[in-house]
Amino acid sequence: MKIDKSFSGAGLFHLLVVYIVWGSTYLFIRIAVQGEHGFPPFILGGTRVLTGGIILLTWSKLRGERLRPTRQELKTLFISGLLLWVGGNGFLNWAEIRVDSGLASLMIAAIPIWVVLVTSLVDRQLPQIKLVGALLIGFAGILVLSFPTFGSGETADAWSIGMLLFAGLSWGAGSVLQSRNPVKLSPVVSAGYQQLFGSIGFAVFILLLGETWPTPDRQVWLAWGYLVIFGSLFAFTSYVTAIKLLPMKIVSTYAYVNPVIALFLGWLVLSEKISLWTIVGAILVLLGVAGIFRERYRSTN
Repeated sequence: MKIDKSFSGAGLFHLLVVYIVWGSTYLFIRIAVQGEHGFPPFILGGTRVLTGGIILLTWSKLRGERLRPTRQELKTLFISGLLLWVGGNGFLNWAEIRVDSGLASLMIAAIPIWVVLVTSLVDRQLPQIKLVGALLIGFAGILVLSFPTFGSGETADAWSIGMLLFAGLSWGAGSVLQSRNPVKLSPVVSAGYQQLFGSIGFAVFILLLGETWPTPDRQVWLAWGYLVIFGSLFAFTSYVTAIKLLPMKIVSTYAYVNPVIALFLGWLVLSEKISLWTIVGAILVLLGVAGIFRERYRSTN
């Protein structure tokens, strides 16, 4: 069943939070998994979502919100939690051991393409031409942004690139599932359950891969804390809220904006050069986002 969602001021605010905060998490993931003191990727993800899930559900309990999901809600939260966190975030963590945060953000930017493809398969119909055009403009911006990396002759590990593509597909599929099967629990409760279920999936990978607890230094702990507080608590809750209030095609535009934020932070924190390629790519990305908003606005008027 299709759900007609119109523009919402609150939804756009939460989407803005996702734009800004998740754009910064690539940098902090890179810091958290690097070096001899860094976290193994699935321990990083597991401890992050376990902590975030407990905090969110405890807060919801104190506020007197409904915590008991129905059987259908439990199914949706469990599957989407695994797709979003283990498939999406876990393999991103793994890849960022080997690739730069900027490149990781550029590869994950293909999420809107995956969302359109998954949605088309579910609906058994082709997306509208103008929407495809807007998505392609944004994706062209991503290609322009990534050109200096590939043009430099430095090749990323093939497995890491594959894992980044899989992470984007998994996150896109989880987002579509959640959007098409909305739960009546509050966004905070939903986010809490998804992170707890995600922690179960992370635990399986930790055992299978034999990951052991690291000796994090101060910088790694600060990165971990940022990912828990801002990435898991604030931004993920905003993401769940935005999915409830806005069409998925609008929410998925965050994947176009996040790389711009990530590249800017690379320049600010790591003194990375912003070239003409960066400026042109950023303009194309924003044009793609504007095109998607424009098409949605026209379709609701």
